[in-house]
Amino acid sequence: MFGRRRRRWWVARVPGVYALAVRWHRARRRVEWWRSEVVFAGSRQDEGLPVRVKRHGSLLLRQLGETEMWMQHNKVTNLRLACARVDGVLIRPGETFSFNKLVGNATRRKGYVEGMRLSNGEARPGVGGGICQLANLLHWMVLHSPMTVTQRSTHSFDPFPDNARALPWGVGCSIVYNYVDLQFRNDTDRTFQLRVGVGERYLEGEIRADAPVPWSYRVFARGERFLRAGAQYFRRNEIWRTVIDRRTGEVVGEELIRENVALVKYVPENVRVVDVATG
Repeated sequence: MFGRRRRRWWVARVPGVYALAVRWHRARRRVEWWRSEVVFAGSRQDEGLPVRVKRHGSLLLRQLGETEMWMQHNKVTNLRLACARVDGVLIRPGETFSFNKLVGNATRRKGYVEGMRLSNGEARPGVGGGICQLANLLHWMVLHSPMTVTQRSTHSFDPFPDNARALPWGVGCSIVYNYVDLQFRNDTDRTFQLRVGVGERYLEGEIRADAPVPWSYRVFARGERFLRAGAQYFRRNEIWRTVIDRRTGEVVGEELIRENVALVKYVPENVRVVDVATG
């Protein structure tokens, strides 16, 4: 695991190597899309489906360490453009939602501006920066639905202290066009619909369905801990999901969604830190 992190660090910093790696990954993903037999969701409708499955709002502007707020204000512009590509999309039985296929490449030509983008754990301006927040919102809502997450990549770093964090650490997504994607598949007999938009203070989202679903879900973190290895800090936890029968209110299952580990880019304060050398 740490070896893979060192390889990513090396590729990101050697001049020319990163750009070549990006072109190679993008070309490979285009070939995969061309050859794939996956049916990707793409149709949409303006009218909302009748049943609400999950609703969530994500704060648009949040003070994150020393991040310059202008990048977050620009992020709102980018989110409006990305939401317009996703809002109303239908995921019919057997179809797969792909964030990258629907949103596409965030370029200046399409109206995207420089927003906050994470690069090796640092907040830097980048065209299209901030649309990961939409992917985060979608992933959180999908975890509260019967749909199946098939592709999702997390950030390798924990860049900011928990300042007004509403969701468990470790449920976010990393998005890089077109090869680092969020994808989820509808394995049910229901049709689902995504409704997203930028409100006054929140990025707002809903998953709706054409018929009631039999379960509700509770997603939470376990085993939250900070570790110190020499001069570096790491954060670990586990994301779990409880499945609840809507009719009886009884728990019918519990599953481990993911184990997270990330390099911390700040000095943890007011938390217990375990020294790896001593346990």
